[in-house]
Amino acid sequence: MHYAIRCLAIAMTSAAMAGCIASTPASDDAIAADGTRAEIAVLETTDLHSNVMSYDFYKLADDQDLGLERAATLIHDARKEFTNTLLFDDGDTIQGTALADYQALVKPPACDQELAVYKAMDTLDYDAGTIGNHEFNYGLAYLSQVTGTPFNVAGVDARKCKGPHYPFVLSNVFSAKDGKPLYAPWRLLTRTIHVHAPDGSDREATIRIGLLGFAPPPIMDWDRRNLEGKVTVMGVVEAAEKYLPELHKAGADIVIAIAHGGINAAPYTPKMENAGWYLAQVPGIDAILLGHSHDIFPNPGDPKSHYAHIADVDKVRGSVHGVPAVMGNYFGKSIGLIDLVLVHDDGRWQVDRAATHAEVRSVKNADGSHVAADAEIIRLVKPEHDATIAYVKTPVGRSDFEMSTYFAADRDTTALQVVNAAQRDYVEKYIKENLPQYAGIAVLSAAAPFKAGFGGPNDYTDIAAGPLAINNAADLYLYPNTLTAVKTDGAGIRAWLEKSAGWFNRIDPAKTGPQELVNRRFPTYNFDVLQGGLTYTIDVTQAEGGRIRDLRYNDQAIDADRAFIVVTNNYRASGGGRFPGLDGKNIVISAPDSNRDALIAFIRAAGEITRVRFGNDRNWRFAAVKTAGPVIFTSAAGKLDLARADGLDNVTLWKDNGDGTAVYAVDLSR
Repeated sequence: MHYAIRCLAIAMTSAAMAGCIASTPASDDAIAADGTRAEIAVLETTDLHSNVMSYDFYKLADDQDLGLERAATLIHDARKEFTNTLLFDDGDTIQGTALADYQALVKPPACDQELAVYKAMDTLDYDAGTIGNHEFNYGLAYLSQVTGTPFNVAGVDARKCKGPHYPFVLSNVFSAKDGKPLYAPWRLLTRTIHVHAPDGSDREATIRIGLLGFAPPPIMDWDRRNLEGKVTVMGVVEAAEKYLPELHKAGADIVIAIAHGGINAAPYTPKMENAGWYLAQVPGIDAILLGHSHDIFPNPGDPKSHYAHIADVDKVRGSVHGVPAVMGNYFGKSIGLIDLVLVHDDGRWQVDRAATHAEVRSVKNADGSHVAADAEIIRLVKPEHDATIAYVKTPVGRSDFEMSTYFAADRDTTALQVVNAAQRDYVEKYIKENLPQYAGIAVLSAAAPFKAGFGGPNDYTDIAAGPLAINNAADLYLYPNTLTAVKTDGAGIRAWLEKSAGWFNRIDPAKTGPQELVNRRFPTYNFDVLQGGLTYTIDVTQAEGGRIRDLRYNDQAIDADRAFIVVTNNYRASGGGRFPGLDGKNIVISAPDSNRDALIAFIRAAGEITRVRFGNDRNWRFAAVKTAGPVIFTSAAGKLDLARADGLDNVTLWKDNGDGTAVYAVDLSR
């Protein structure tokens, strides 16, 4: 608890754990009688992605909708509201902004220095945290250093460096060298809390809170380059079942699972990415903190919430199979809070599920204003923040046209074509110099609109004509992926595009009412557009898997067995997104350079990025069909003139929502 006596066991065995428990023996008065009640606010941040300040490094502008500096105020306010509080972080903390890339790739901290995001978090007195999938993006050596956790892993210096003040718990990732967990697989926190005794008096009592932590098992696919042969992963449910007995033997009164994953009721496998629905069914877990999905749970105000259609999920009070659960959104936009009510009964603490509820608290108020920023965090990270801004302003070239993703759902590739051109150029040169056996095989490139509205009206790539700097390249290519190429065939290309076409809902031409074009549950980073002489049609009136028509290369129909090299990134090539035929087995190039660095080098070499060369390729289109009613999609407001400038004559304004977004109608017959 924020105010309380703190005792933390870092050990992995019950014998060692007992040392911590014994170091703060409970007095007779601290032993709760049956009927005693307690209330604990369990607070969560998740998917901060190094958004420390309320700032967009890609647009070089303030963004008050996000940032730990504002989420911190929500945490302070909750601690004033609740006598007993716990604060945890759910992972994906050290990667995601230009600040993160600057510290990892340009000017890494020394062993005795702390990451900016961790310095900020230290001011908030976190109780513990877990590790997300993006923690592994910069490699195990970097992760070991910045989290202050020596790993017994091949190629990693086992020295102890400075990490955050709070400890980590991770139950399902192990060293391939010795089979031992990278981090403590479970922890026990001993806390003194205020309670309400049966006689009506307020007292103090001791409670022991067990913790488990989980990363998504697909990290072995997504970060194969960094992890293969170095670590192993266990399924979330299997790891919980392995360590829960140890936690209970050590004396845990309640157990909180800090799971970097969401809720999915599809059939369970040990590789399941979002296993919260199954984790909640493991006996002995009393509350779950969720993440990874970049979503809100519970979300009672969302009538289209997909959680409303999942069995045994309460999207209003926040529970999964009756277990209290919360997901506090991403980028520091919100915090999660479980108002956990406990009752001491039959000699032990138990969750009063009927009295417990969860909620998500946003930094943006209902009236559009925002909570204040935490001045201490601003002061602490100003040097790193300013250095990052100076770095991303480094010029790399010019563009004579605006590149954006506002209309990526309607054939616009202005923000994708230069990325695909850079990737193809890199691989074609690489093959010529190093892999003559692939000479003569056509090279295609795949790129996706990483920012296409998932996070609201500001979540789009939009780069004005004029000078281009590193921040613009980072806006075009958001992630620190490494450039990777695979060998496939015409059938593989078709399957790849069919998977990408899942971004679109199925449209019924006879329906007179409006139909949503875009499936908002489909991640935009999985909408790969393949370019390099390839053209194709997407028929959204057909079911998924049967939408790609008129697939051609250099205006010739493609044979199913024709060979192609496709340039992508390590995430996709290793199975990220579960694209058919992409599981790491057909990789032919694993470049040492990042996709973004290849893009920057290409822009520098080209000097001028012109619309004629890099902005006019409309290599895919919708199959022509006349619909009885409007087909609509949402994008940022006030962008219709940009659509016209980009040659999109089949889109019209349907409705301005008045909140920075607008609904556009697309005429599929044109």
